[in-house]
Amino acid sequence: MITKKDVEHVAKLARLELSEQEKEKYTEQFSNILDYFNQLKEVNTENIEPMVHVLPVRNVMREDKAEYASNKEEILKNAPVEEDGYFKVPKI
Repeated sequence: MITKKDVEHVAKLARLELSEQEKEKYTEQFSNILDYFNQLKEVNTENIEPMVHVLPVRNVMREDKAEYASNKEEILKNAPVEEDGYFKVPKI
C-alpha cells in the first residue's frame, strides 16, 4: 500500500512540488498500479518460456568486411566549397 508519505518522498526525489490534492490523487493512482501488479502475480506462468520480444528476433547485422575508402575526388564532389583538395568551412 502506498502512503501519502511515499508520494511525498518520490516527489522530493524527482524535485516535484505537488499540491495536497495532487498528493492524494497520486497516492490513489500508485496504489491502483501496485494492486494491478499483485493481480499479475496470480497468473500461472509455469511452462511459459521467458521472452524479450513477442516476435522472433535475430541479429541482422552484416558481416564486418574491410573495404577501401572512396577516392578523394569522389568525396570532394559533395563539398559545397572545396579549396586545395580540402573541404572549405567558415572560420570560427
